[in-house]
Amino acid sequence: MTPIPAFTEADLALMHEALRERFGHAVEMDEVETEIRISPADRDLTLCPALYWEEGGCRFVLSKTGPNQFRSMFFWSVRDRFATGQEEYDNLGDCVVTLLKMQEEADAARKAMPEGFDPRGVESV
Repeated sequence: MTPIPAFTEADLALMHEALRERFGHAVEMDEVETEIRISPADRDLTLCPALYWEEGGCRFVLSKTGPNQFRSMFFWSVRDRFATGQEEYDNLGDCVVTLLKMQEEADAARKAMPEGFDPRGVESV
């Protein structure tokens, strides 16, 4: 299997601009690697280039799983992990904008809950 190409300078510029728009200031990103099962049927993990950053106590990971394929998630803790609901994107801009919008909404919902409240124990009506 051919290694997955790294993020390009254009990709990184798009990311920096999206983060600046969302948070109102420059956000430091680290280029890292993640190990991902590209397909649910895969037995082996694939090493993928990824971007990692933290902001406001939240951590973000955006992985490149192919030449134009991206996955993302954000989390406050191991127990509080969230994805966008779409397994993979074929456009980096769509992936990061959706990720940041969903995190913004989740952050607002977290702040509206009483301290110590755990919504996982509550049944939906």
